[in-house]
Amino acid sequence: FVSLFVLMWGGWLIVWNVMAWRVKEAAQRESAGSRFTHVAPLLVAAYLLAGRVPLPLLHDRFVPLSIWTAALGAALTFAGLAFAIWARFIIAGNWSGYVELKQDHELIVGGPYALVRHPIYTGLLLAFAGSALAVGEWRGVLSVAIVAASFWRKLRFEEAIMRREFGDAYSQYAARVPALIPFVG
Repeated sequence: FVSLFVLMWGGWLIVWNVMAWRVKEAAQRESAGSRFTHVAPLLVAAYLLAGRVPLPLLHDRFVPLSIWTAALGAALTFAGLAFAIWARFIIAGNWSGYVELKQDHELIVGGPYALVRHPIYTGLLLAFAGSALAVGEWRGVLSVAIVAASFWRKLRFEEAIMRREFGDAYSQYAARVPALIPFVG
């Protein structure tokens, strides 16, 4: 199963980087320090999930080791990565890994953006949760908590910029579409 997860996450990274070539120029960008506070937690979470962490407690299992938890984890990881890639295709040139407005930025409300306002975060959270389930150790749970906190912090910055840029249109969108979890207002 390990090679399957390497293949899924590696494939996602390749697609993600290829798609990064098709983005619009930034009109307004966050500071380098702010970008670091968004990226660093994700790197720590990825290390926790993939690496041998020198804290034995984090290697205790929260679910029994079984083919079923590994298979369910793989399915959730695949579904989450696919959802994030779908969202990335829909947002197209408006995407950025940082909090920024693009030139001629558009408010995207279709596709996965009709289900949640931040579908890339939703998909990646699901993928991290699936990978954590497959690992079955507390280090996976900690990695998901770090990713969730990091995304929540980042989406609050993004939402402030979107409200400032799109005004009532974004406020109305936010009133009818949940931030991260579909059908949970």
